Amino acid sequence: MDPLNTQHGMPESEAAAEARRLIDAWAARPVRHHPTSFRDETEPPAFGTTPPVKQEDHRIVPAWAAGIAVASIGAGAGITGMGCGVWLVLQGLASVTLNSVLMVTLPFACLAMLATAIGGAISKARAVITTNVFQAPVTHHTEVHNTTSTRGAFFARTRNEIR
Repeated sequence: MDPLNTQHGMPESEAAAEARRLIDAWAARPVRHHPTSFRDETEPPAFGTTPPVKQEDHRIVPAWAAGIAVASIGAGAGITGMGCGVWLVLQGLASVTLNSVLMVTLPFACLAMLATAIGGAISKARAVITTNVFQAPVTHHTEVHNTTSTRGAFFARTRNEIR
């Protein structure tokens, strides 16, 4: 059985006539146009005596919410700037070589060495030989009185008083 050449239903001439009838019936109907826009062709007045109309203020977002939004945008921008700065510093540290470290720290090492030399010279110049001579007998007297008191059961607190 050949499905392409087997006729099902009406013969081909009747099918063509029915298709032509349906197409003609569809084409005979009037086309309905639905306007999608409107244009007012009247000219607006150049000037007039009509006072302005008060427009009511209908805000969608309350003022406090707008303030929070602006603050969060500012905080986000600040954090982004800080992140970029940290990224730049870390990129610089990632490309550190021994020569660059030595060249950067060389001025600080020179300043530290110079300060140490000047401080040592000033210290030696100001050194004075002192001799302490005590003429009276020296005694050392110490008394220890330890008083311990504990208060409380669960959170106990011990207080030691030494006089």
